[in-house]
Amino acid sequence: MSLFGEETKPQAQAAKPALLLQDNDQQHTSPLLEYWRIVNAKKWGILALGVAVAAVALVTTQAMRPTYRATAEVLIEANKAKVLSIDEVYGGVGSNREYFQTQAEIMKSREVALRAIKKLKLWEHPDYNPRLEKPPVHQPVLDMLGMERKPQPQWNEDLLAAAVYQQIALGKDLNIELVRLSQLVNVSFDSTDAKIAADFANAVGEAYIENDREARFKMTQQASDWLQNRTKSLREALETSERKLQGYRERAGVITVDASNQFGTGKLIEEVTQRLVEARMRRAEAENAYNQIRGGKVQDLGSLPAVIRNPLVAEAKKQLADAERKHADMSQRYGPEHPRMVQAEAELQSARDSAKRQINSIVASVTNEYEVARATERSLEGTLGQARGGAQTDNRKNFELAVLEREVASNRQLYDMFVTRAKETAASQDLQSSVGRIVDSAEVPEKPVAPKKAQVTLMAFVLALLLGAATALLRARLDNTLKLPADVESKVKQPLLSTFPMLDKKQRQQAALLSQQDPHTPFAEAVRTAKTGVLLSDIDQERRVLLVTSSVAGEGKTTTSCNLALSLSQNKRTLLIDADMRRPSVAASLGLDPHAAGLSDLIAGTKQLADVLQQLPNSQVDLISAGTLPPNPLDLLLSRRFDELLATLKQQYEMIIIDSAPCEMVSDAVALAPKATGLIYVVRAGETAAPLVVKGTRRLQRAGGHLLGIVLNGVDLKQAERYGDYGTYGQYYGNYGAPAKK
Repeated sequence: MSLFGEETKPQAQAAKPALLLQDNDQQHTSPLLEYWRIVNAKKWGILALGVAVAAVALVTTQAMRPTYRATAEVLIEANKAKVLSIDEVYGGVGSNREYFQTQAEIMKSREVALRAIKKLKLWEHPDYNPRLEKPPVHQPVLDMLGMERKPQPQWNEDLLAAAVYQQIALGKDLNIELVRLSQLVNVSFDSTDAKIAADFANAVGEAYIENDREARFKMTQQASDWLQNRTKSLREALETSERKLQGYRERAGVITVDASNQFGTGKLIEEVTQRLVEARMRRAEAENAYNQIRGGKVQDLGSLPAVIRNPLVAEAKKQLADAERKHADMSQRYGPEHPRMVQAEAELQSARDSAKRQINSIVASVTNEYEVARATERSLEGTLGQARGGAQTDNRKNFELAVLEREVASNRQLYDMFVTRAKETAASQDLQSSVGRIVDSAEVPEKPVAPKKAQVTLMAFVLALLLGAATALLRARLDNTLKLPADVESKVKQPLLSTFPMLDKKQRQQAALLSQQDPHTPFAEAVRTAKTGVLLSDIDQERRVLLVTSSVAGEGKTTTSCNLALSLSQNKRTLLIDADMRRPSVAASLGLDPHAAGLSDLIAGTKQLADVLQQLPNSQVDLISAGTLPPNPLDLLLSRRFDELLATLKQQYEMIIIDSAPCEMVSDAVALAPKATGLIYVVRAGETAAPLVVKGTRRLQRAGGHLLGIVLNGVDLKQAERYGDYGTYGQYYGNYGAPAKK
């Protein structure tokens, strides 16, 4: 910590942005672009999954039996109401929607389906025969457990039809659908047999019509039976009331059933009253004439109106006038004793006698007529009084008779109505109006409706692509490892020192010396990038101690230490120390003696510095190996002798690189962190979890270590290229790492 004063921190902070130049463009990537990069990185796997699933779907649909669909069109007759609402008048169907929906539900009913099944005997078809049902797959297990098998039922038509119906209902093969804004219903049936599909669709329509006709016939029959029973009771009531009426007529002495002649009292009073009025008028006239005759003189009787109006008197007066005219004429011609004069006088006297007799006869008849009129009037007044005296008795009889007649009329009307309705009901049993009719019978389909091979295959392909993409995104979300350079900043919140590409098998065999043996590879360029970052971190500091560690073993810290030492040795005098005294690997990786004396021997004082230093061939790098493996490496690293040794080595070397043990497994790196001027944390791409890296870096920083950056090792440049901008790494290393061409 003494090597880092306050004056060096601003320089380190100023150098930090320089380490992030290669991924600054990735810090503001949109989520959609990030999703696209994830999917694009896995596109071949997603496409392979889609093709595989589509192939499986195609093979499966090819193996499936085709399903045919036949449709029959049924017209449902409207329920004709006597009174229509204004909405029904202008809207057509109106409130009959519920009626048509009800009929469609009836068509879906179990009873209609069973009738159609029985009509076709569908159980005889192998696809619907419940007697051919195979035992369940787990039946052997049940037999082993000693469980009794379910006994086979005694099959009959009802049980067979019920079993077939369960199969059809379970598979939802029958579909009833109302055609919008019409009275039509489409009856569809799906079956692996095209003929069965057409026959059953037609059978359902016919069964619906027959079922409705039978239901109406049963209702009519029940109504007819009820009407017959009710008519019988009404007939008995009518006969009882008629017997009561007849008995009363016999007791009351009523002969005719005509209401106008039932008792005759009213009519008698009316007739007597009318005759009395007429008799009084005749009596008044006769009395007037009689009074004139009684008040007049005998010589004036001929001038009375009653006498004058008599035709006989008028005729007699005419003859008298003629006789007087003839007598006057004869008296002018002849003398008193002339025969013609004598004859004329005789005829005149005879005419006078005749007129007198006629007048006397009229006077006598008027008197007689007056007496008769008076007698008739008195007689009619007596008859009227007797009739009025019996009117009250007749009224009571009329009231009782009217009550009985009304009862008979009411019973007769009710009886006649029921008899008429019973006859109509009996007649309607012979001809029932149909609830509907089949307007378009189902034809045997030629093409299957399922499986739709192309559609299923395409849907399977698309769904597999979506599933693959979702899986890739989910895995990317659940994957908390560091795969790409941007993950270091986003997940760990630490600067990126360099990115080491993934090595092939041949390169991994010489990974510790790869930057020296093949300096034009992307790996060598990545090492040089790390070297530049180290040199720029504390540019004013001449002597440095770099600690290289990782979270767990196998992340490439030894390879990083060796190649970084080789690269730094080109400009600085460099010492490489293998401080991993638990599982040392630096000497073996560099091709030196792994059993030579080293750091543990030097700290223990058994060896001198000159005895443990090894020179790396063809380089300026000195190596101090781990030496003899001690039982307590941490005690050696925490000892004062190690601090003194490190101070001595800093006087001789400009750059000291310490390869430490992983910090997650042991505390060696934590003990060395405050002794170093900088820390390099190596992370294996795609293997080390980000929380583990965060934990390790924080642990080292809390111990006093100064983290220069993280080296992301083993990055797949091909995969990074599929993530868009990260593909420039491979091009960068390939274009600028190779020597220039002439």
